[in-house]
Amino acid sequence: MAPTILLVFLLLLFNSPSLTLSENISFDFPSFTARNITLLGDSHLKNGVIGLTREIGVPSSSSGSLVYENPIRFFDQESNITASFSTSFSFSINSLNSGSFGDGLTFFLSPDNQTLGSPGGYLGLVNSSEPNKNKFLAIEFDTKLDTEFNDPNGNHVGLDIDELDSIMTADAGLQNIDLKSGNLITAWIDYKNDLRVLNVFLSYSSLKPPTPLLSVDIDLSHYLIDDMFVGFSASTEGSTEVHLIHSWRFKTFGFLPVRSKSHPHNVSDSSVTEISEFPVSNSTEKHHNRLGLGIGIAGPAFFFVVLAVFGYVSVKKWKDTRVEKGLKAEILTGPREFSYRGLYAATRGFHSSRIIGHGAFGNVYKAVFVSSGDVGAVKRSKHSHEGKTEFLAELSIIAGLRHKNLVPLQGWCADKGELLLVYEFMPNGSLDKVLHPEPENSVLLAWSHRQNIAIGLASVLAYLHQECEQQVIHRDIKTSNIMLDGNFSPRLGDFGLARLMDHDKSPVSTLTAGTMGYLAPEYLQYGKATEKTDVFSYGVVILEVACGRRPIEREVNSQKMVNLVDWVWGLHGEGRIFEAADKKLNGAFEEEEMRKLLLVGLSCAHPDSAERPSIRRVLQILNNEANPIAVPKMKPSLVFSCSLTVEDIVSDDEESKTTA
Repeated sequence: MAPTILLVFLLLLFNSPSLTLSENISFDFPSFTARNITLLGDSHLKNGVIGLTREIGVPSSSSGSLVYENPIRFFDQESNITASFSTSFSFSINSLNSGSFGDGLTFFLSPDNQTLGSPGGYLGLVNSSEPNKNKFLAIEFDTKLDTEFNDPNGNHVGLDIDELDSIMTADAGLQNIDLKSGNLITAWIDYKNDLRVLNVFLSYSSLKPPTPLLSVDIDLSHYLIDDMFVGFSASTEGSTEVHLIHSWRFKTFGFLPVRSKSHPHNVSDSSVTEISEFPVSNSTEKHHNRLGLGIGIAGPAFFFVVLAVFGYVSVKKWKDTRVEKGLKAEILTGPREFSYRGLYAATRGFHSSRIIGHGAFGNVYKAVFVSSGDVGAVKRSKHSHEGKTEFLAELSIIAGLRHKNLVPLQGWCADKGELLLVYEFMPNGSLDKVLHPEPENSVLLAWSHRQNIAIGLASVLAYLHQECEQQVIHRDIKTSNIMLDGNFSPRLGDFGLARLMDHDKSPVSTLTAGTMGYLAPEYLQYGKATEKTDVFSYGVVILEVACGRRPIEREVNSQKMVNLVDWVWGLHGEGRIFEAADKKLNGAFEEEEMRKLLLVGLSCAHPDSAERPSIRRVLQILNNEANPIAVPKMKPSLVFSCSLTVEDIVSDDEESKTTA
């Protein structure tokens, strides 16, 4: 058997006409010429800059596309590898008439190099008469609020796949970027296939920001299966908005390295790496010499390679089996184990249309179990070390917790390289979607429900902080992690960032995790997660519930960003705290109850952690079992607790390296 295998190996090695592994590709346009690109529709070239739409002084409808002329391979069948990619480009969006803006531009990947869609909200990507015909993956830079596509505002970035209703969006204003400013903006779009994450960065400078504006946990290998064309599109409708692309870089990476030689591309604007072929001689004598030499060298080498591969596979399989058995043994008495096949079918193969949320752990999918008719929510890991860590953290914590205001865990699955948790489906979604609904899906959250949410959340935090065998610090309390059941009762979820600790131990030092706007100042400063940092986040959530405003949002008719805690505290100092109440309630609340809720929120969001009440005290106040806490009229200056020593801050260095 061994000689046969060896002979086949040698025949493949010496007689194969060429290698078929795909190559990584890159190109760079510091400025544009007519070479290497295709312009469609109203796009045009002027002084080394591409204009995607018409430049005229009267409102019009226009659409145009810029496409790199050569298709790019993103999937290699030989190695079964999907390439990662990275692109950066500089663009500007301006209007020849002040205030005449809309609709925006996109960077896209498409199997079609004739992508030219309709003007207006279709962004030059799809045709208005056949909106589902074109296949694409796009990052939109949208400058108009279009309710037809559930846009959050007129200054956002979003990920679109095969439709213009974005999978996920981010307000560009959160990083002080105004897409319509006319200033030169640089965008970076990075997709890492091994981490299954797509990040979008924006900046007015050429320096890449440390944190992305938009980060989406998504597996694009299902979409990058064909040769794709890359490019830009833009559109207007009844406006004079102008879309300009000034420079562009693009590259793929991640394919296996092969013997190659670099050839200059046939144009100066870009370059690619091409694979060289192994030469095959027609000389019989040379062929026999090569065959003999090959057998003498490759025979022992091939034997050791086969032995090494067999050993590696055997050890890896043994380790995986041991880990899986250990995991199953730990949670054998816990929730039920689901089959991967069943979860795959229930989520339609983890299709993007089934995504209902994004958490610290990864994407959340709606799962419909046809056999039983049940509906669940499946959380899928990021396929990374951090994802496994968070999976084990969430499973070990939530499996042992029992409280009416927690999202019930139904089961789990660790198979096919996947880490999955199955929760009970919450029909009313997350609290942030109800507090800040899309215009066409407006559901008013009644005052009684808001009071119930405040009390229920305080109750479950008191349970986590003081009633569990080991104290649980959640570390990521925010409205998107609070689900609402059929009765609008709160259910706290997403324990991917939670940490267990003994009640008599000091808090561990970790790298800061969580969401800006909800993070306590001492946590940002020291990275210390304590029950008081959870209390701060709770206070911000309560103010959000009472006021109907986000923790950080743009002031109306201004570029100024407003912090919710500062805003409410300012009204409190002026004796006008009732003006902070959500206007959508139209005064349908009891003034004293509203005042109490707002003051509880402020006391929990006190800058000094030592001045914040315990969550048990908060629960007593909300249940009228204790008097409210006096809140100073002026927000106190930022003071860090003296109980945090230098030794505390730098302790447990290894733990700090393991927490994202």
